[in-house]
Amino acid sequence: MSAQPAQTLLEIKDLRKYFPVQKGFLKRTVGYVKAVDGVSLSVAAGETLGIVGESGSGKTTLGRTLLRLYEPTSGDVTLHVDGQDVPIMDLSGSELRVLRRNAQMIFQDPYASLNPRMTVLETVGEPLFVNGIASGREMEERVREVILQVGLRVEHLRRYPHSFSGGQRQRIGIARALVVKPRLVVADEPVSALDVSIQAQILNLLKDLQAQYQLTYLFISHAMNVVRYMCDRIAVMYAGKLVEVGTKHDILKSPKHPYTEALLASVPRTTSRVRKRVVSAGEVPDLANLPSGCVFHPRCKYAVERCKVEVPQLRALDSTRLVSCHRAEELELQGI
Repeated sequence: MSAQPAQTLLEIKDLRKYFPVQKGFLKRTVGYVKAVDGVSLSVAAGETLGIVGESGSGKTTLGRTLLRLYEPTSGDVTLHVDGQDVPIMDLSGSELRVLRRNAQMIFQDPYASLNPRMTVLETVGEPLFVNGIASGREMEERVREVILQVGLRVEHLRRYPHSFSGGQRQRIGIARALVVKPRLVVADEPVSALDVSIQAQILNLLKDLQAQYQLTYLFISHAMNVVRYMCDRIAVMYAGKLVEVGTKHDILKSPKHPYTEALLASVPRTTSRVRKRVVSAGEVPDLANLPSGCVFHPRCKYAVERCKVEVPQLRALDSTRLVSCHRAEELELQGI
């Protein structure tokens, strides 16, 4: 008997987030920083989708815009929960509680994301109170339960953030995200600020919690080794756009976009076999002044004249792979 296809939890259609560039005494808008520029994705319930790319590629802005921490410029985002379609971009005021109950975020910096004047009980319990889910004794019981699940102790509830290590603070942040029992969790580089010895503990904790709560993760990271361990599918972003989407195996073993190849070339190897390094010169372009044609062509060693004048569209190569490269079919790129 064939397995049933996974239900789609999140649908993103042509999402854009532009930040105005203002100059002069009157603060006139003279341009826009296109941090997220026409992203379309779908995320299945229970999967972990990795969003990867260099710093400045738009990964974090995408995650924050999805959760309405940034107001989108345009586009549609739909959350499918309990047989209902929740149009995230149309919600306002108290309607946003529906989103907050079903989608939460784990922030990158465990030091900056916690209020130093609030105890662990107050920090983790706040989402329950604000969203009208629980208060008083019931709230404390819910907090106590989730604190134990993330590996902390009950006596930690009355302490303040300054008395915890970085790894413990990130566990508090994870508990705060999970206490409302969301369906979707956006994890924004959740281990990049932690010691290497702690990173594996947090990653394993996230996997265990995913199995326990049937969570869906949008996992943002620039570390390909972390993404390789955590994710089922990978979406590669460059200069605010998606350039390649596919299964973990396809992306890592057989990339189809030159930028993906360059990202994979930066992953440390344990083998002693000598391998030619693939290095892309230059940096992520100015998002307020993007190059013509393919945004990656100034750094791409495979670029041809067509790449300089024609914008490649994100298209399907097969049933599981999307890529935006004019030469995707003919290039033989190196993976891990």
